[in-house]
Amino acid sequence: MPSPYRALFAEPGTKAFSAAGFIGRMPLSMMGIGVVTMVSQLTGRYGLAGALSATIALSAAAIGPRISRLVDRHGQRRVLRPATLAALLAAAGLLLAAHYRWPDWVLFVCAAGIGSVPSLGAMIRARWAALYRGTPKLHTAYSFESVVDEVCFIFGPIISIGLSTAWFPEAGPLLAACFLLAGVLWLTSQRATEPEPHPRERRGGGSALRAPGLQVLVATFAATGSIFGAVDVVTVAFADDRGHKGAASLVLALYAAGSCVAGVVFGLLRLSGAPERRWLLGVAAMAVSMIPLLLVGNLPLLAVALFVAGLSIAPTMITTMSLIEEHVPRAQLTEGMTWVSTGLAVGIAAGSSVAGWVIDAAGARAGYGVPAVSGAVAVAVGFLGYRRLRRPAAGRGGTVEQHSEREERHLA
Repeated sequence: MPSPYRALFAEPGTKAFSAAGFIGRMPLSMMGIGVVTMVSQLTGRYGLAGALSATIALSAAAIGPRISRLVDRHGQRRVLRPATLAALLAAAGLLLAAHYRWPDWVLFVCAAGIGSVPSLGAMIRARWAALYRGTPKLHTAYSFESVVDEVCFIFGPIISIGLSTAWFPEAGPLLAACFLLAGVLWLTSQRATEPEPHPRERRGGGSALRAPGLQVLVATFAATGSIFGAVDVVTVAFADDRGHKGAASLVLALYAAGSCVAGVVFGLLRLSGAPERRWLLGVAAMAVSMIPLLLVGNLPLLAVALFVAGLSIAPTMITTMSLIEEHVPRAQLTEGMTWVSTGLAVGIAAGSSVAGWVIDAAGARAGYGVPAVSGAVAVAVGFLGYRRLRRPAAGRGGTVEQHSEREERHLA
């Protein structure tokens, strides 16, 4: 491991909470695609499969920020365990309803309940921020966690789709639920690194979403999330059309691998200049990378195109986390990070649902028009809100891009 990454783990407990976060985040990449694979195998209805995946994402978008707000006020242990229990009970109901062919409305009710799953990525990043706020290590920590996210997306779809196609349809979502339970129990047992709650911190009028800069980030990532949701569903259908449905997991893994490689490199850099400018360039690169998908005609070319497309994801996400610190009060950091995940979830819901209906109506290849249009919308929203990102609110936590001045004052 390169020395900047190795230095992160000098503090006691960092290895343990990062490992717990890795396990607990595996369902992020396994549950949605697992439900798509499971339902499409049991019913052959991609529209229903996409709609259920969208329901999970929309429910998480509605419930997730509220869970994270409670975490900021009461601590991770007190909130995460009951929230996870509710999500697991709903997941069990979904698997039973799918297996026994219960009415569609039961599937949707259970899918909505899964939305109470907590945002483990935000919880882990909040722990890193509590340790390294205001230092160069926080940039490296955010980069490392983005790489962990992508590792989850490399192996999660492979495991989920592979188990559901080779063993039994419900196997992928079932294992995702087991990972969630293990990760949350392990993480919440680690009290020493848990960020201090702020039970009386209610400044700013309530929700972190009142911050104008955060509103821009959330709106842009709603459009960006539809890229991810559509790519997942369309890629499964594209591979199925060519008689290699199981290969979809490998193709999607390469998409995540491109982001993983870029994230590792980005974490080693010490960049100057305005982070909001790099963020906007990253969003534009993500949009442009969707255009080649409209032209591919076979799985090998699709795999190459998705790997290249993935190169812009992690750097954009890392910069986003830095911008959140600049625009959100420190006492609401977990909630602020979760709001970006909420934007992604809304986008994933829209993208997966629309892509499912396009596939049913016009075929898998036409479905790649959905992420292309979504990318154009993301760029438009980013440009329109760019001025807000250039005006950080006073009294915020401060981004790691501003560490040099603080470091010099400390040395003085």
